[in-house]
Amino acid sequence: MVPASVTKVPFGVTSMLALRSLLWAILLPGVVAGYVPWTFFGLDRTRADPTSAVFLTGAACITAGAALLTACIVEFARTGRGTLSPIDPPRHLVVRGLYRYVRNPMYLSVTLMLLGETLVSRSRSLALYWAVWFGWVNLFVIAYEEPWLRQQFGDSYRAYASRVGRWIPRTAAYEPAETRR
Repeated sequence: MVPASVTKVPFGVTSMLALRSLLWAILLPGVVAGYVPWTFFGLDRTRADPTSAVFLTGAACITAGAALLTACIVEFARTGRGTLSPIDPPRHLVVRGLYRYVRNPMYLSVTLMLLGETLVSRSRSLALYWAVWFGWVNLFVIAYEEPWLRQQFGDSYRAYASRVGRWIPRTAAYEPAETRR
């Protein structure tokens, strides 16, 4: 039996959303945390060293970041019915999964991957790339994304933003007012 809160979506719509999500995952974080570090910052020349704690820590960060990013992309599609792209955003405010703890877990996941790549490659230029990228992301979130979310989702987003940090995760999960009893 399907709970009343879960609506059935036709297979074709679901598969199109999955394809769009995959496309945007390749084009956005795939380029930022994959193609650019690999092509321009020497990640392709990095040799695995399973005896190095720095290498292993970096590899763990990359793996965790990729897993967390995947969870966020799935939640955007499942709950929000959209993708991570600003031109194909969720149609519903997503306050489930990792979003219950921090407002921008996708950006933090990419940050974790980039910092892991910095450790694995021991590249100062990759660390500088991360700093520039994160500065740009912060400006984008403050100047575009948050105003758009306030306009799109109104009081629901304002209540969420007042209780969940932009970059620092909370220890207790956020619960929207309509689900609190």
